[in-house]
Parts: sequence; C-alpha cells; structure tokens
Amino acid sequence: MSTATTPAAVPAAVLFDMDGTLVDTEVLWWETADEIAGSLGHRLTGADAPEVVGRAVADTAAHLVRVTGGGCADTVAAELTGSFFRRVEAGAPLRPGARRLLAELERAEVPFALVSASPRAVVDSVVAGSLADVPFAFTLSADDTVRTKPHPDPYRAAAERFGVGPAVCVAVEDSPDGSASAQAAGCAVLVVPSLLPVDPAVGRYFARSLEDVDLAVLRGCGLGYEGSSGGVG
Repeated sequence: MSTATTPAAVPAAVLFDMDGTLVDTEVLWWETADEIAGSLGHRLTGADAPEVVGRAVADTAAHLVRVTGGGCADTVAAELTGSFFRRVEAGAPLRPGARRLLAELERAEVPFALVSASPRAVVDSVVAGSLADVPFAFTLSADDTVRTKPHPDPYRAAAERFGVGPAVCVAVEDSPDGSASAQAAGCAVLVVPSLLPVDPAVGRYFARSLEDVDLAVLRGCGLGYEGSSGGVG
C-alpha cells in the first residue's frame, strides 16, 4: 500500500518587496540617509542601521532628527525623498536572479505584485526604469496605505486587491521590518537578506539569493497553514 504525497500549493499571489529584494537600492538609500545625516552633523554607523535599512522615509527622518537634535522631521523627510529619487533615477540595478524569477512566474501565470515602503514617486521611477515591462498586477507604495512597513497594512491591502487571504500568498522580503510586516499580515515569508540579517521565525523561509529561488521553492513556503522556519540550499 503506497502513500500519496499531496503536491505543495501554488501561491495565489507572490508579493515582492522592491528595495533590496528586486532592485539593489538599499545601498542608495543608505547613501542618501548618510548624506542627510551629515548635513545635520551626524555620520551613520551600524547602530543606525535598524532605523534606516528597510524603513519608511518618515521613520528614518524621525530617527535622524532624534539622534541629531536638529532639523524638522517633515523637512528631513522631503530631503531624503528628493535625494533618493535622484539616485534611483540615475539607475537602480536588478538583484541577481530577479529577472529570471519574474519571467518564470509570468510563464506559469502566477500573479505577482510589488509591495514597497518607498514613496510613490520612487516606486514609479523604478517600475518605469529597472523594472520596465514587468507585468505586475499592481504596485503599492508607502503612500497607498495609512501605515506602511513594519505594520501589516501593505501586505493585507495587497492580498485584498487580489481577492485572496494573506495565508495563500508568499511575500518575498530582504529586511527585518519588511519580513515583520508580511508575517504580521499572515503571509508566508521568503527572506532573501541584503544589508541586514533577518532572524529565523516560524513562517519564515530563507534563500541566499533570488538565483536560488524558483516556483518550486515558493510552493514550499508553507502556504495556508502554520509553517516552520526553513531554508533553501
């Protein structure tokens, strides 16, 4: 008597983070934050990283005002956005494996969207440039929900746009805050770290690079039930 193996579920949708996940912009964001911090008399160090990497503009602006004791949070946020936008407009290279993975999902007719904590202007710039011709079902920016990452709102909104529950979606993230956002929303999370390490947790799966990720890996991310921390490769 043989025991049949139930095939892993195909994700109802794949929800991609942008900065540091699909495009190599986290370094550009760090350079931007360091530039603005320098204008306030502060140089960024590793101690600042949790308040900069993967964080929304408003969060980083508030941090810089707090650690320097100077400036206005709204003004600093505007300066961060403007400087980051100029860097992105000059070119934001794709992360290794991103183009191949997106093309594989398109061929398999698995829907996917972009869920970013960057401002709308930056998202639109990247989608028109480095990610031109990628058929995202839609894009969500920090401007599209009341709260952005690390809150669950962006990923909940994305699942709702697809008309499915978060539990049947896989979020692909690179940062602690982004991973926390997706997990709090109820998504399975595939973590491909960039600048900051991400702690293992139940429901998080890990890959070294998008070059190691394909549809089979996404299918193995514990969709629709309580998963466990795992690894790829």
